[in-house]
Amino acid sequence: MYTVYMNSTIYSSKVACGFPSPADDHMEGALDLNQHLIKHPAATFFVRAAGESMCEAGILDGDLLVVDKSLPPKDGSIVIALINGEFMVKRLKIINGQGFLYPANKNFKPIAVGGVEGFQFWGVVTHAIHDVRVS
Repeated sequence: MYTVYMNSTIYSSKVACGFPSPADDHMEGALDLNQHLIKHPAATFFVRAAGESMCEAGILDGDLLVVDKSLPPKDGSIVIALINGEFMVKRLKIINGQGFLYPANKNFKPIAVGGVEGFQFWGVVTHAIHDVRVS
């Protein structure tokens, strides 16, 4: 298991994405990203996303996913699932009592999970961390 140290400084001013605004010249204090990203440390793991099936949900190839095994999967959750020995990240949808794993990319098809042998939920994705892409 890895220990993730994510302490840094947070400033009280926000950064404008539109027109610039005057900066506040004071710090609010220390920021521990563990407090913001990890609610259940003993049940949390990290995994890298691969592929493009979740790009419309903001999960890109190579993203670091924060996954909480203690959260119950529910309709609309983005989950890590194991199907026939293959891990995947998809959005869980419950339709008429039947579970489906939906991609967030129109080029991929949903997967019905009810009665699928070798199917397991591994956790709920709580955050996706990715590098800022340079165009």
